[in-house]
Amino acid sequence: MSTHFILSRRKAILGALGGAGLGLMAGLPRSSLAASGARPTSRLNASEALNSLMAGNARYVANQPNALSYVPGRAALTTGQSPFAIILSCADSRITPEFAFDQRPGDLFVTRVAGNYVTVDSLATIEYGVEFLGASLIMVLGHTSCGALSAAVEVARNATVLPGSLPKLVAQVLPAVERVKAEKGMLPPAEMAAASIIENVRENVERLRTAAPLLSHYAERGEINVVGGLYHLGTGQVEIIGV
Repeated sequence: MSTHFILSRRKAILGALGGAGLGLMAGLPRSSLAASGARPTSRLNASEALNSLMAGNARYVANQPNALSYVPGRAALTTGQSPFAIILSCADSRITPEFAFDQRPGDLFVTRVAGNYVTVDSLATIEYGVEFLGASLIMVLGHTSCGALSAAVEVARNATVLPGSLPKLVAQVLPAVERVKAEKGMLPPAEMAAASIIENVRENVERLRTAAPLLSHYAERGEINVVGGLYHLGTGQVEIIGV
């Protein structure tokens, strides 16, 4: 994909935002760069960003987080944001990415949905974080004992009928369960759920890495990296999941 296409698309997005949208972006320190066609440069490259996340997680696990004073930084954040990493996390109330990685307000750009899968809205949110905020790292963060994947296992094993809109949600993570079943057979429920949680992370990492035209372009150029993570509820430790 040509650089001309990327720049033309960026200008089209900026034009489509109109008065209210431009007013929002005017508060971003990098918005002038975006408007001129230059993608912002992250303050950390992808490797440094991942190292920062994992160092923060180690502090969190050890119950030795950095001492933070929130008041002084608030004024600076009114002028814009420059998060170094984007997290696609499950909506589970037991996980808070900012705490799990011991990061300050403004460091992480977080989007959440039960089952941590890519939706149209979350993809657009992530593209925004890469294109206009300059984030260099994207992590798909799953977790142990995920209810969404456990529900998908129930559907796959027992044809369980779920209420409301839950079948639509489960349909998005069911392919991970089906892949595990195809590769490993019908495992016991707990084992199948555990394997499906990891497979779901892997599949959504690949979706983001190959999402055209924006993310795939930057991933191919080495300007961003997309990784998977598994948050262990019992310890708080995040395990990096390979693809």
